[in-house]
Amino acid sequence: MYSRILLAYDGTREGAIALREGALLARQCGAKVFSLSVLPETEGVLMAEGVYGDVVGQQMEEYRGILERGVAVLKRLGVDSVAKLVVGEPAPCIGAYAKEVKADLVVLGHRRQSLLQRWWSGGTGAYISDHVSCSVLIARNAISDEAFAAELAKSGAA
Repeated sequence: MYSRILLAYDGTREGAIALREGALLARQCGAKVFSLSVLPETEGVLMAEGVYGDVVGQQMEEYRGILERGVAVLKRLGVDSVAKLVVGEPAPCIGAYAKEVKADLVVLGHRRQSLLQRWWSGGTGAYISDHVSCSVLIARNAISDEAFAAELAKSGAA
């Protein structure tokens, strides 16, 4: 059904839900997996960069570690992933990378926001669904550690 799946992963609880659900789906479909982490480029980070220097570099290292941990989870499940880390606005970066890798599914986590937060920051899922030509899965199926460990055991990775 799906042959090229993009997993957006940021190390949050919601990102972990998306990673697990997307990984299990990718394994079932035998899909090629692309993992993407986006370091948000905010005005606060840019100002701190000017005052303290190398703030972005430090955050890049932190996000690189997050991405590497996500890729390690995938590998334990028997799913190989092409990983990429970028700096920018998450929604446009996810949309652009989905087009670049010709993804036929993008898997995102979902974080509840108030109306004001959504108005202020925009909806990542809504932006992506409007700017990609593939399916978008908003992962909400929290897979327990035990259930995920059982799936790892099935793949011989536990």
